[in-house]
Amino acid sequence: MTKDRWINRNRNWAVRRYNFWQDYPWIIYPIRFVQWAAVAAILAAVGFVLSIAWGSFGKLPSEEDLSTVTHYVASEIYAADSTLLGRYYFENRSNVQYKEISPQFINALVATEDVRYFEHHGVDLRAWARVFFKSLVMGERSSGGGSTLSQQLAKNLYPRVDYGRYALLINKAKEVFIAMRLEKLYNKEELLELYLNTVPFSENTYGIKVAAQRFFNTSPARLTASQSAVLVGMLKATAVYNPVTKPGNALERRNFVLAKMARYGYLSKALADSLQKDPLSLNYTPITHHKGPAAYFREHLRLELREKLAEIRKPNGMAYNLYTDGLKIYTTIDYQIQAMAEEAVTANMHDLQKVFDRHLNGQHPWEAEDALTTAVRLSERYKRLANAGYSPKAIDSIFQLPVEMKVFKGPNGSENRTMSPLDSIAYYMGLLNAGFLALDPQNGEVKAWVGGISHEFFQYDHVLSRRQPGSTFKPIVYATAIQQGIPPCTYYPNQLRVYPQYENWMPKNATDEYGGYYSLEGGLINSVNTVTVQLMMQTGPKNVTRLARELGVQSDIPAVPSIALGAVEASLMDMVSAYGAFAARGLRPEVHYIRRVEASDGTVLFDYEALTDTCNWKRPMWTYEADIMNEMLQAAVDRGTGRRIRFRYNMKEPLAGKTGTSQNHSDGWFIGYTPRIVAGAWVGAESPAVRFRNLSLGQGANTALPIVASFIQKLSANEAYAALSNTPFPEPSESVKDALNCLDKLSPQPKEQPDPIPEENHTKDAAIGALSSPGPGRG
Repeated sequence: MTKDRWINRNRNWAVRRYNFWQDYPWIIYPIRFVQWAAVAAILAAVGFVLSIAWGSFGKLPSEEDLSTVTHYVASEIYAADSTLLGRYYFENRSNVQYKEISPQFINALVATEDVRYFEHHGVDLRAWARVFFKSLVMGERSSGGGSTLSQQLAKNLYPRVDYGRYALLINKAKEVFIAMRLEKLYNKEELLELYLNTVPFSENTYGIKVAAQRFFNTSPARLTASQSAVLVGMLKATAVYNPVTKPGNALERRNFVLAKMARYGYLSKALADSLQKDPLSLNYTPITHHKGPAAYFREHLRLELREKLAEIRKPNGMAYNLYTDGLKIYTTIDYQIQAMAEEAVTANMHDLQKVFDRHLNGQHPWEAEDALTTAVRLSERYKRLANAGYSPKAIDSIFQLPVEMKVFKGPNGSENRTMSPLDSIAYYMGLLNAGFLALDPQNGEVKAWVGGISHEFFQYDHVLSRRQPGSTFKPIVYATAIQQGIPPCTYYPNQLRVYPQYENWMPKNATDEYGGYYSLEGGLINSVNTVTVQLMMQTGPKNVTRLARELGVQSDIPAVPSIALGAVEASLMDMVSAYGAFAARGLRPEVHYIRRVEASDGTVLFDYEALTDTCNWKRPMWTYEADIMNEMLQAAVDRGTGRRIRFRYNMKEPLAGKTGTSQNHSDGWFIGYTPRIVAGAWVGAESPAVRFRNLSLGQGANTALPIVASFIQKLSANEAYAALSNTPFPEPSESVKDALNCLDKLSPQPKEQPDPIPEENHTKDAAIGALSSPGPGRG
């Protein structure tokens, strides 16, 4: 084409274009409008972005803010072997380092949530283009949001704010800015670590560490590809893909994640196909305030830690927060022993409840007519209604209206029932409860603590509740007698005596059998009330209460004769502590359950061992005196009221102990021990008015002893713990053997019951105070 021709051709095109605009001038206006609109949109977008950067929709976090990111971290309670017992938290979160996370989980996360994570700098433009094309052009709804893990982290750290109609756009833009700033401050591994410590899972669970423990009972480092896929799958919608409540959805989502891992080369296709055929295989282990190991202990510990932490300050002068500061609490609880204790309580109480229900045979579990009315008046529901101004008549009507509620259902947990509040109270009144405590007598460490049958439904802790200990208190009386120099072979008549100075008190034996003479050992192992009271009168109630306090009984004990029969309020902690001094041959280490408390940075806030000097341990009894008590309490198990543990459970372990049953057999007790472990159990209803109707079923040998027996059997069956239950008592000295070498522990009893003998020739020291509860103790 020549130059002139080319010029002519272009001139003609220009002329035609000019003529077109001359002929159709109106067409130019929409075109110019579009041009100006585009410019305006660009300027608006720039202004919008700048307004966000300048903080018009809330100040963006600075680099300094982002470099010191903090969030609530749960405080963790650990057993003696560093096994997790539970957490205290507002948000259930525990931190983990990147190197402690399974590569399988990282691969699953990246393949599913942000495949170019290690390539971009906070924003994935390719992902945005994909979302734009699929959403706007192809009309797909499930094309994803295009957010990178860095942007998701920004959202986790700074939750979205409702800005009205354009909230999503504004929040997304803010997250882009924050994500890019995060990318400048942290490397990719640090960002993933921060993300995985903040990302929410189901059930108020935050972070990979807590999620791995809850759903698979494992650590982040041990997560398999399949387990990782389940957890990563939950991130899309934690409620929809919860593997516990929506297993079908979770399985489908897991397989989707496994396919993604295969697509991007993290798994072979053959392996992914194989894993997709497997079930979810959860090991669901929720540790909440009410569930998990040692729930009663954790609640008691929480209250005590609040007091201890109030006295300790951070370097900045602020107090430590148990729920947000990520403290580490190391306790003396042995995880395996705790599990054995909980199993023993659960199994035996389930069986005992069946016996109790059959025993009642449809009768009300209480005998007093006003027992149910009293329980209703003391209930929280009644108090709330009364405080709200309802009349007693109106409240009574409300209490008879059926409502749906969750109720306790034995070892199976709970069930939903429709019942009235009145029926609910009657139902719970008929349930027996229990407490159990085990400690190491050589150092005072608590090894197991079970405060009841279900912390979810019964928060009252029966390790600390005070009930009448019955005959488990008698060894303290006999120990006082030994301290007072009364020879073990001193004999006392088994006769009814009247004590006029105590309102003609006439303590009776549980069996109502009398006659003959008993040595101290005979009186103790057969739990003879008449002999024990005579011993109390001779030693003096003041001396008994003094020794009880020295042995570790912290409950208030009146110095009156009736305490000889256990007519005193004492806790399981009190009584197990006292028997611990017998097991330790007269030495009493301080009972404790906290070893140390650390701040999140490892700073030690409290260290029991550093604060404790074993030289300062108390010695309420000399070795000679304690050895005599140990010999007599071994006899109580071999030949006395605790012999059921031998013939029914066929136990051969060296064991000392004592049963106890309170007045009207409302409370059953048994405390058994070896030189290495002391274990005590209490059984009864929440109200003393609820009880077995006869002694054979209600005595401690039938209610509490089986729990301790089962516990000791579990110890013996476990090779790692068998030494605790099988360590023999030290060989007593010759002087101890001589002191106990009585010709007869028990003289023959006549068949006829003698008449009561008035008791007048007692010392003034014995006659102190009035009777607190003049009822006989039980064996």
